[in-house]
Formats: sequence, structure tokens, C-alpha cells
Amino acid sequence: MVDEKRKAELLKQLETLRAELDQLARTDADRAKTIAGFAELSAHEATRPKPHPELLMLSVTGLQKSVQEFEATHPRLVEIVGSLSAILSNIGL
Repeated sequence: MVDEKRKAELLKQLETLRAELDQLARTDADRAKTIAGFAELSAHEATRPKPHPELLMLSVTGLQKSVQEFEATHPRLVEIVGSLSAILSNIGL
């Protein structure tokens, strides 16, 4: 089970990601939707009462891969996803 401190940290990162995805959606709505989907799935897997480590790993990997090509054009987005991935991975341990 996720403690309240980690849950608050996760929610804050997700909100930051949503704001960044709103900007990306102006130029690439499909990719923004994909990233949002992986973020939602990852958060769901990490916060389940009994997280499934393999599914969490797969969803976090998908999230990371979904932003790789944006490193040059949207570095803040990649940074946020990296931070979010770390939080999600730590929750799932």
C-alpha cells in the first residue's frame, strides 16, 4: 500500500506532467495521449493494493520509451517522466 507522502508526491508529479502534456498536445496530440496513457497505467499499477512488479516495470518502461524522442525538443517533459518513473519504481518495490 502506498503511504500518503508518496501518494502526494506521485499526484504532484502527475499534475506537472499533465501541464507539460497540454503543451505537447498543441503540436502532437497523438503522442501526448500515448504518454498520458502510459503515465496513468503506471500510476495505477504502482498504487494497487498489491502491485504486480512485472506489470509495473513494463508500464514504466513504456512511459520512458514514449518520451525518448522528445529529449531535444521537450527536455522538461523527459525530465518530468524520469522523475515520475523513479517515484513509480520506488513505490512498486
